[in-house]
Amino acid sequence: MNTDKIVGKRIKSLRESQSIGLEEMVERTGLDAEQINRIESDKELPSLAPLIKIARVLGVRLGTFLDDQDALGPVISRKNNRREGFSFSTNQTVSRTHMDYYSLSADKSGRHMEPFIIQVAPREEADFQLSSHEGEEFIFCLDGAIEVTYGEDSHILEEGDSIYYDSIVAHHVHAADARGAQILAVVYTPA
Repeated sequence: MNTDKIVGKRIKSLRESQSIGLEEMVERTGLDAEQINRIESDKELPSLAPLIKIARVLGVRLGTFLDDQDALGPVISRKNNRREGFSFSTNQTVSRTHMDYYSLSADKSGRHMEPFIIQVAPREEADFQLSSHEGEEFIFCLDGAIEVTYGEDSHILEEGDSIYYDSIVAHHVHAADARGAQILAVVYTPA
């Protein structure tokens, strides 16, 4: 599944099927028309915050944009059969190239959580943009070390450490050193 190339099509299809015009989408999400056009034309996979706003306006769960199939029973994700990873954007134009997401639940319909394995590449720059969105996040550091900026505080997590937080508070996750890291992240967004 090439997630970068299906999210926009699904959003546009859902918006049009509900007869929601672009102006109404702009007004209800607080996003600008140019960003929505880039998303719907699959030129940009936005960060979680805009996707959550769009999902709420459309009355769907976040996973609707990432689903490939609709399995009703349990979904098993094998490490050797992981689907192609994808990266969200950090803002309207910049790709979040320091994090590659691998969905662990894309085939599960009706889910309320979004579990990911995320490869966190080392970051050269110290300047990053915090983001916030409704819901909660749980992160477990599998390998390496990450720094989680949460509001005005920063926390270093090493292998075996975890953090659970309300994602409405501005936050950012990045590698704590030049090694990079691998994390398990579970994102919950209310419907």
